[in-house]
Amino acid sequence: MKQKIAIFGSAFNPPSLGHKSVIDSLMHFDQVWLLPSIAHAWGKSMLAYDQRCALVDAFIGDLGHQSVKRCQIEEQLHKPGESVTTYAVLEALSERYPDHEFTFVLGPDNLFSFARFFYAEEIVQRWSVLACPEKVKIRSTDIRNNIENNQDISHLTTPNVVKLLKKVTF
Repeated sequence: MKQKIAIFGSAFNPPSLGHKSVIDSLMHFDQVWLLPSIAHAWGKSMLAYDQRCALVDAFIGDLGHQSVKRCQIEEQLHKPGESVTTYAVLEALSERYPDHEFTFVLGPDNLFSFARFFYAEEIVQRWSVLACPEKVKIRSTDIRNNIENNQDISHLTTPNVVKLLKKVTF
């Protein structure tokens, strides 16, 4: 029987309790792999990839779910100056893990722009795609805005992410 893996792609710029609410709703999968985008397809400004990965790792530690991990496939596929497409990610994962069944999870940011994804129609033909809105309406933008305005962020993300963000400049 194939392992059922949810691939939750996001900028995670930074991870929020909104992301956590999506992850919590994916616990019926065997595993949930968080996929921080290495370079945003539409040029969105983000913290450096290594900083966001450190934040995601701290976030995963705070969640305490053994079935949640960070997926590093984008690091292996990335070419400088280019974004890594969802299609390329899913194709590479399917080749490397033929005993897994992958479902790509879209957050609310990407749901309405999914048609713009590279090979969007082929993605839905080859893999499952799940639109999973946040049950907690906390966005990464809220965290960045609070940091910019010197306001508390402890109610917007997890404790170890808060600690790391105190050392980061947006």
